[in-house]
Amino acid sequence: MSDRKPALSFWQIWNMCFGFLGIQFGFALQNANVSRIFQTLGADIDALPILWVAAPITGLLVQPIVGYYSDRTWNRLGRRRPYFLAGAILASLALLAMPHSPWLWFAAGMLWILDASINISMEPFRAFVGDNLPRRQRTKGFALQSFFIGTGAVVASALPWLLANVVGMDNTAAPGVIPDTVKWAFYLGGVAFLGAVTWTVVRSREYAPEQLEAWEAASTARAAVPATPPRPPARFRNGGLAWCVAGGALLAWIMLAGLDKQLFILAAGAIAFGLLQLYCSSKAARGQTSGGLYQVTADLFAMPRVMRQLAVVQFFSWFGLFAMWIYCTSAVTGHHYGATDPASAAYNEGANWVGVLFAAYNGFAALAAIVIPWTARRMGCRRAHLLNLLLGGAGLVAFIFVRDPAWLIVPMIGVGFAWASILSLPYALLSGVLPATKMGVYMGLFNFFIVIPQIVAASLLGLLLRVLFEGQPIYGLVLGGVLMAIAGVATLRVDASAEPSEQPQ
Repeated sequence: MSDRKPALSFWQIWNMCFGFLGIQFGFALQNANVSRIFQTLGADIDALPILWVAAPITGLLVQPIVGYYSDRTWNRLGRRRPYFLAGAILASLALLAMPHSPWLWFAAGMLWILDASINISMEPFRAFVGDNLPRRQRTKGFALQSFFIGTGAVVASALPWLLANVVGMDNTAAPGVIPDTVKWAFYLGGVAFLGAVTWTVVRSREYAPEQLEAWEAASTARAAVPATPPRPPARFRNGGLAWCVAGGALLAWIMLAGLDKQLFILAAGAIAFGLLQLYCSSKAARGQTSGGLYQVTADLFAMPRVMRQLAVVQFFSWFGLFAMWIYCTSAVTGHHYGATDPASAAYNEGANWVGVLFAAYNGFAALAAIVIPWTARRMGCRRAHLLNLLLGGAGLVAFIFVRDPAWLIVPMIGVGFAWASILSLPYALLSGVLPATKMGVYMGLFNFFIVIPQIVAASLLGLLLRVLFEGQPIYGLVLGGVLMAIAGVATLRVDASAEPSEQPQ
């Protein structure tokens, strides 16, 4: 066999990315409808961020664990494909159950299960591209994933609107009851999720770990993670103590000052991270460093410089996206339709239009995914990402100025370009500096910088809107747009050596 990883044909890349079509059905239905379900079951606008926090916490826990074990899996189904299939089965069952939630707490729990299942399927797909494609094809592979994400979300996001306006299904229900349009959208999403992932499992192949290691060893151009000495137990201990003290101080301040309960999440997160480091310190002191939890934590502290730089970009990008997902329904229904009652016809009309807007930005993302590889070759991944994030930020800010909801389609063009770019270009920059043997775990750890900003957003957004903007959700979109633009500027700080076009093939 050649000492270079072979290039794949377009249709081979198509088949290996097709499963993302189904994953996005679940993700888009969740993003466009969960706030609607929560409000239908009695949630206040101020409570939406805290109810959404289950999703990012789940990703924080699940993705690095799945990445770690998928790096070490090899069976009849392969290395990554067992996780694709298991996650798809669980997510499909969760999609069937979610719209039948009888109580708010039950719906929040179902969101947790649904997001965990989506993460089990989604995380290995990123490593799948790094495993199967040579470096020169990875931008194309991640862009094709973005195409399927956009295409799947167009249909999934618009399903309630289509079922109401094309099929004639009831779009309203009694107070506290989920409308039939939402229920059937989730049923169809479950079927699509399982079907698309099964296609990828059946129609794709994987290379054995030994072959991947041989290709890496034979490639003199491979950008490897620099050898990092084991982290001393004292550094784990000192870091753990510092984080525990900081978290405890924040917890005391929240309680004494009577601050928002959402802030407890930040305090608890700091203490948990400190305890994790103390655990690793104890393990390292006893020489017990072979366990998965220790290894994942050690890899987090040893991540490449480019990954650290991209972490800043991801933080601001996903904070902005999370603000949009949380507040878009309440912003459009309140600011553009003048409705706040989830049982009213105007509210449900506006909520359905949000589904169409989400379908629109995902449709534009599918088109942008065709253009992005070309712009990345001409401008470089970093400058192309800057441009796309500036377009997305401008689109979110424009929501406050556009009065006719029909014209909100136009700002969604910029959001679509930003979304497609977020789902492809950071991964194209990152995959070239990761070793094949740790592709899964590092892709999972990279997810930290997606979910941490979502946890921070869930903790702070409600407070910020109430204190600064009198609780008006439209300003959540404006804030999201500003942060997305900051993320674009931060992209220029990423080392130029990470550009795929600048690396030998």
